[in-house]
Amino acid sequence: MSGTSLDGLDIALCHIQGSGVDTKLNILHFETLPYEEQFRTYIRKIFAKTAINQQDLCGINPYVAITHSNLVNQALAKWGVNPLDVDLIASHGQTVYHAPQILTKDYNLPNSTLQIGDGDHIAVHTKIITLSDFRQKHIAAGGEGAPLAAYGDFLLFTDMNETRILLNIGGISNFTFLPNQNSALQGFATDLGPGNTMMNQYMFEHFDLEMDVNAEKALSGKINDRLLFHLLQEDFLDLAFPKTTGPELFNLSYLQKKLEEANVDKLSHEDIMATLNMFSAKAIVQGIRKVTAGLENIAVYVSGGGIHNPLLMQNISAELPDVKVASIDEIEMNPDAKEACLFALLANEAVAGNPDHVSGLKDSPAVCMGKVSFPY
Repeated sequence: MSGTSLDGLDIALCHIQGSGVDTKLNILHFETLPYEEQFRTYIRKIFAKTAINQQDLCGINPYVAITHSNLVNQALAKWGVNPLDVDLIASHGQTVYHAPQILTKDYNLPNSTLQIGDGDHIAVHTKIITLSDFRQKHIAAGGEGAPLAAYGDFLLFTDMNETRILLNIGGISNFTFLPNQNSALQGFATDLGPGNTMMNQYMFEHFDLEMDVNAEKALSGKINDRLLFHLLQEDFLDLAFPKTTGPELFNLSYLQKKLEEANVDKLSHEDIMATLNMFSAKAIVQGIRKVTAGLENIAVYVSGGGIHNPLLMQNISAELPDVKVASIDEIEMNPDAKEACLFALLANEAVAGNPDHVSGLKDSPAVCMGKVSFPY
């Protein structure tokens, strides 16, 4: 799994038994192998940009696949695992553009998304059958291509008594709503708004750093209430669920627009980071409040890179004083490995031929996702 933070490739070696509601998943090994700066430079040339050099896109597609293949081979060698003993690779690829109609406003063109890192290259370079490009089937069947976590979350984490919010904070924040098994409500997944993306973009632009490690910059700043108010004035945040978004909307241009609307000046970089941190927290909590109003016995379990931002977690918890907020490791899932594991599960469902495993979810197309690439 490779997300928008571009910190590295999340590689999980999973042992999966059964399929559908009988699925059992165990993580045998997990590691995030960091990307070299050259990789990040190439991706930034084409990531979330409306106009790019097509020659760059053409070449970076196999470059991503070969890079991912090398990292997979490196991880397997480190773990002492023979590639011949691995049945499948589930490769998400690298998202470079996400264009649902609600963002593009061009209703003559269908929902679309683009992940690069060609599956054939991965299969050939690892000698392992590879499933890739999962999101296209979701769109073809009427979805927006995201979030896909609902499929795995429904199978692995639905509880008899507890209503669960499976919150993932990556570049974009999203959650899966899982009502308890005694409820008549249906589960679903949706994007919420920015997670780490605007903070990471700002850190790279002004500090030449990939992220605000331990929220050091944000903690030394002060929230500007006027800027925060204007950041929260965004139509996307008020759209009905489910919905998807990306850095195509929540980016530094969005921030600049809101700075101008707020008519604030002399804000330090640290003040802006503190405000962006609270903006992400408020957008997340606003979404959670919409689905939990009137419900009891609710728990929010958090995964993704945002869990390592102590101020973001503190802000979310403070905004949800009546709701349990905890790491997803409390229900026996590594918070950093979760997304990689869920794509392994999607691959397992595809080869098992289970298109109808999400009958308990709302607005989730019942399809088998992933395209198969053979190594020979």
